[in-house]
Amino acid sequence: MDEKKFVGFKEEELGVREYVKGALGKGRISEVLIEYTPVGEKIVVSTNRPGLVIGKSGERIDELTQILKKKFKMDNPHIEIKDIQNEMLDPQIVADNIALNLERKGSLKFKLIAYKSLQDIIKAGAMGAEIVLSGRLPSERAKTWRFSHGYLKKTGDPAKVVKRAMTQATTRQGVVGVKVSILPPDAEIHDQIKIDENFLSRIKPIAEESSVKIEKKKAKKKTEAKK
Repeated sequence: MDEKKFVGFKEEELGVREYVKGALGKGRISEVLIEYTPVGEKIVVSTNRPGLVIGKSGERIDELTQILKKKFKMDNPHIEIKDIQNEMLDPQIVADNIALNLERKGSLKFKLIAYKSLQDIIKAGAMGAEIVLSGRLPSERAKTWRFSHGYLKKTGDPAKVVKRAMTQATTRQGVVGVKVSILPPDAEIHDQIKIDENFLSRIKPIAEESSVKIEKKKAKKKTEAKK
């Protein structure tokens, strides 16, 4: 009985998350977290478009609050907006935007869309990124295309700092799965090699002096060979 209640509880949570994302618009919401407090439910919405999500004088938030009370039987829902500073480092926002572009521009331009998104992620400062598209792209048979750049761990403890997200795009050819993995610039990697700039500045004159000596020796050998 307890297990059924727990499963039903999680289904309701999932329904709330999906409804909030759908109501506020695909490509604008990264994640929806639900926290339960003594005074009611706290719903934290992470978005890259806080102005559009809130609406004029908070109209959209008030409307969504009333729907959550009536449709999902919430006692006192409180919606809090969390602004995403850099949307190109958020895998869910990137995945949703790729899906929207595939739906609008068509699946024939999937390579251009994927490479452009990958380039924007790296420009934003990510250490590495990967985009995986699965579906009828562009042939009639389903196929998986992988686009990657930079450093991205797949296994072990360093793989835990990689941010991942997935979504789907509905195109004329069929449904296309979109997976995005991003290694943020502030991630701590144990096996990462860091070069001391001060050390480089110290050994640079020595390296230049050695190269000059080598060139002089080569010139001297050539002169002796001619004699």
